[in-house]
Amino acid sequence: MKRKVRRAIVAAAVLICSAAPVVAQDYRGWSCRDLWVERNQIYKDAGYCFRTPRAISYFGNGGCSYDRQADVPLSQTQRRIIADVTRAERYMGCVD
Repeated sequence: MKRKVRRAIVAAAVLICSAAPVVAQDYRGWSCRDLWVERNQIYKDAGYCFRTPRAISYFGNGGCSYDRQADVPLSQTQRRIIADVTRAERYMGCVD
């Protein structure tokens, strides 16, 4: 899936989730790469400054504002999505 399309889908999902009851996403069938992008796109959109060469290469650090993940202002919905994706990554044995 192209990066801009994925970004639009995530943004729409966040808007929908904020207005509707939260339903867990089914991540079965997602690749480790897709899960990694999903999780890190949330951080990128919120202004996180990446540290790993992989993330910097993929997302860049232009316009970033936060050096620590703990400082990134995230909604409860975004935190839930990150937690769900992280669980899926662990379950699938994904390695960063």
